[in-house]
Amino acid sequence: MAKEIAIEVNNLSKSFRLPTEKASGLKQAVINRLKGIKGHKEQKILRGISFKVEKGDFFGVVGRNGSGKSTLLKIISGIYQPSNGSVRVNGSLVSFIELGVGFNPELTGRENIYLNGALMGFSVKEIDDMYGEIVEFSELHEFMDQKLKNYSSGMQVRLAFACAIRAKSDILVLDEVLAVGDEAFQRKCNDYFDKIQANSDKTIILVTHSMASVKKYCNKAILIRNGRIATSGNSDDVADEYSLENLQAATKNSMEDDISKVDLGVKNLRVELLSPQKITQKDCIKIRLSYDTTKDIQTQVDASFFDIDRNISILYDESEAITSGIGQHVIDYECELPRMINDRKIRAYVAISNVETSEKIAYSSKAGSPFFILRRSDIKTEKEERSIAGIVKMSGKWSQSGNNK
Repeated sequence: MAKEIAIEVNNLSKSFRLPTEKASGLKQAVINRLKGIKGHKEQKILRGISFKVEKGDFFGVVGRNGSGKSTLLKIISGIYQPSNGSVRVNGSLVSFIELGVGFNPELTGRENIYLNGALMGFSVKEIDDMYGEIVEFSELHEFMDQKLKNYSSGMQVRLAFACAIRAKSDILVLDEVLAVGDEAFQRKCNDYFDKIQANSDKTIILVTHSMASVKKYCNKAILIRNGRIATSGNSDDVADEYSLENLQAATKNSMEDDISKVDLGVKNLRVELLSPQKITQKDCIKIRLSYDTTKDIQTQVDASFFDIDRNISILYDESEAITSGIGQHVIDYECELPRMINDRKIRAYVAISNVETSEKIAYSSKAGSPFFILRRSDIKTEKEERSIAGIVKMSGKWSQSGNNK
C-alpha cells in the first residue's frame, strides 16, 4: 500500500542575480543598457530537481559545499521562492536551517522561546505547555533569563533545536548546524533520532556531511551535484557514492609525486584497481601494478591498506614473487579482507624494494594509489571490531602477468 506523500518537489529550479556592473547614477545605468551591459549575471543553483518524500521517511540530502543543498531546504521551508517548478508540503513543517533564525539576541532565552513559538504559529497557551520540555531538552535551566547574545553558539543550537523538535510538527527540516553542539548534546540528538525511527508519524529531512548519520538514520537519500540530483534511493548507496566523490576530489588535488625523483632503478610505477570501488566482505580485492626497471636488479613488492577516515595503516602483505632484469613488470594481487574490517574507506598503497639491499626504491603516493569502499554488513560483531590491533599481516595471492622482460 502506497504511503501518503509528505513533500513533493517537481522540476524545481532556482537562480540568483549577481551584480557585475555598478552604475553610479541614472545616466550610467542608461548608458550600460544601451551598450547591452545587463549589470548582473545569473547564477543557477538548482536545475530541474524532482523527488518525493513519503510520510515517516527519514530523508537525507547530501552533496559537496555549493551544490545547492541549503537552497533546496530554504525553498522547501518557504524562505526562498523557486524560479521554476513547485514544492508541495502536506502537513505542518518546522525548519532548523541557520543558527539565529527566529531568535533575537537582545531577548532572554525564555523570551526567545515564546518569540520562536509565535513565529511557528503557536498560541501562548501552547507554548506554555511546551516550555518545560524545551528547557529540559536544552539543559539550559539556569540561563533562561540571560540574553541570547551572551549564549555560546553551542548553547544557541541546543535552545533552537529543542524548540524545533518540541513543536509537534509533522515535518522537521534540519541543516548541518547540529555539528556545533557538544558531545553530550549530540548523544541526546542521536537518542531523539532513534525514537523517530521507531515512530513513523514524523518526517525528517536532514542535510549533513556525516555519511555515518545518513547510513544510521536515513531510509532514503539524494546526492546533489552541481544543482542536479546525481544519485537517489537507498541511503547506503547514496552515502557511498558521496564518499567516492569526495575521495576522487581529494586524490585529484593531491600534490604528491608518484615516486621518488631519484632514479634508484624503478620508474613509471602504476597501480590500478581491478575490482569495483564499492565492495562487500564477500568480494575479493584485485589490484594490478606495473613498473619499469632501469637497472639489472631484483625487486620485491609490498602492499598495504590504509584506513582513510582513521588515518592509519591497517593491513599489509609482502609478495613472495621476485622480479629481475631490466624491462617492464606487471604483477596482479588478489586478497580477501578480514571480517573485523567493515564499513571503511580504504586506500591501497604499494612499495617496491631492492631485494639485495632491502631498500624501498619506489612507492605509490596518494595520487597514484587506488581507493575503494568496503560496504557495511551485518556479519561484523563488536568483538571482531575490537580485535584489530596494530597492522594485520595479510596472505594474498601474487602473480606476474603481462609482457615481463
